[in-house]
Amino acid sequence: MTEPANAMPPTRRQTLDRLRADPAVSVLIIGAGINGAGLFRDLALQGVDTLIVDKQDFCAGASAAPSRLIHGGLKYLETGEFRLVAQSTRERNLLLRNAPHVVHPLRTAMPTHSWWGGIWPSIQRFFRRPAKIDDRGILISEAGLTLYDFLGRHFRSMPRHSVTLGRKVRESLPDIRDDVRALHTYYDAAISQAERLGFELIDDGCRAHRGAMALNHVTLTGSDGEAITFDDEEGNAFQVRPRIIVNAGGAWIDEINRQLGQETRHIGGTKGGHLIVDVPQIRDQLDGRMIYFGTPDGRICLIYPFMSHVLVGATDIRCTDPDQAVCDDDERDYLLEAVHYLFPEVTIGPDQVRYRYSGVRPLPRSDAADPGQISRDHAIVEDRIHAWPVLSLVGGKWTTFRGFAEEVADDLLARLGRRREIDTRQLAIGGGRDFPRDATSREAWLARVTALCEGDRHRAITLLDRYGTRGEAVARHCAGMSAGGACRQQPLDSLAAYRVGEIDFVCRFERVEHLADVLFRRLPIALAGQLDGAVIEEIATLCSGALAWSEDRCRDEIERVREIAVRAHGVSFGPGADDTTASGDEPLSSTSGNAPRKGTSSTQEPAS
Repeated sequence: MTEPANAMPPTRRQTLDRLRADPAVSVLIIGAGINGAGLFRDLALQGVDTLIVDKQDFCAGASAAPSRLIHGGLKYLETGEFRLVAQSTRERNLLLRNAPHVVHPLRTAMPTHSWWGGIWPSIQRFFRRPAKIDDRGILISEAGLTLYDFLGRHFRSMPRHSVTLGRKVRESLPDIRDDVRALHTYYDAAISQAERLGFELIDDGCRAHRGAMALNHVTLTGSDGEAITFDDEEGNAFQVRPRIIVNAGGAWIDEINRQLGQETRHIGGTKGGHLIVDVPQIRDQLDGRMIYFGTPDGRICLIYPFMSHVLVGATDIRCTDPDQAVCDDDERDYLLEAVHYLFPEVTIGPDQVRYRYSGVRPLPRSDAADPGQISRDHAIVEDRIHAWPVLSLVGGKWTTFRGFAEEVADDLLARLGRRREIDTRQLAIGGGRDFPRDATSREAWLARVTALCEGDRHRAITLLDRYGTRGEAVARHCAGMSAGGACRQQPLDSLAAYRVGEIDFVCRFERVEHLADVLFRRLPIALAGQLDGAVIEEIATLCSGALAWSEDRCRDEIERVREIAVRAHGVSFGPGADDTTASGDEPLSSTSGNAPRKGTSSTQEPAS
């Protein structure tokens, strides 16, 4: 199987010059979220001339706002979507192999409160009748997990499920509700840096084929039926003349089609809010596990360790304007109450929320009263706009992006009169390429990179965890001196886990256009709850040096990041700053066992 070529991809300037000289491409992909990025890489590997564009950064919309699970969709069994579960578990197992630097096994515990609960509502839901399940009992959970193990048998790399009963539940989770009678344990997976994997798919595509091009931060400005016009933030207008258009715009699909020249009604998105919370008492008890639990209002929520905090999700609320989707205070309070319902003895309040985020799932338009009943499967919807076939990619999720991309790519290859050259099922992605999988190869990699890190083995481990095998290229860059003679190995004053040369590398070689690209997506700085004024200022200065920003541009970038952090992510910058995190709300009582308020959101599988 052929790996992507290691050629240096064209720069932004070279891409713009190429398009001005020859605007013809076989496939234009509008939208560089996970669906678009996965398709772009697949087409590039087949040698198809493809351009992917996005009005934001790569993987900046809903693809940057999932529950960060790579999972089979256990709950889909209740609605009889066995094919989707089988595909999802297979793709989960493949991602554990192909992207081991960012996708990791996640031991999951599902608490149950009775032996018989949930049987009748599950039967109703299986036949697509509305039913609220507020208790999935031991028997129905055991049956579901046995089927889940069977459907996930292909490429299996994790243990089958098990069950813990009685006193051992309390030994495992001392602060969990007293009425929990059993814990079912099974394995799914989590993705630590979804945004990085999205970028790596784009980067792999650009390296695989010289006719594969990618541009972030460009806006669709019009179409005359023969060509489509785009413009970037510096006034670099260009045209594209595609044979086929793929609309991978997610929640913006209908708006993109309107701009292309036709009104459509394909999308009926819902937003999912998530929190990053500093609650050591719960994080320590979780011991690396996720808890996937139901609440009395029929929702499924989740909580699991994430970096140094815990991640809590997710809401499911209809949203008509994806540009305005944020995790608001009501969603924050709902999710905190859900955690408090599960751990009634733990004090938890808004002041412990370090970061919050929300994205709009590109679900198919539906009249269902309960958004949680809308299928999470994917579909290709074709329209004819002017002379172009326009394929809109509706639905989908992180777990199944490769399989979805394969389906769409095979369709496009047939239309272009070509055949598939490379199978992506077991093709490593980005920093997962040549990843050391056993102790001997890991030690060899660490020894080689430790030498580049001035003998600092811990630093080499950090680079492997953060970048996978791409960490060696980062280490080599850091081993050099900057143009001004400064040492690139120097840790940042504001964030000692990062090096000066590391920020320089990301800016120069990872298609960075804005400070926000670095802080929110290329690196997990904001997501880890590490954004503060000093971090923003120092990294902005390093970006300025790498990208030749003026002082005014640097100041604008800093203000832009601060505004995004406060408005969209609830980050506080201390006295005098706009503070949407600290609201003066009292922490939830450490003794009450109140359930989350009803009506905030509805039953649904966590976003992924």
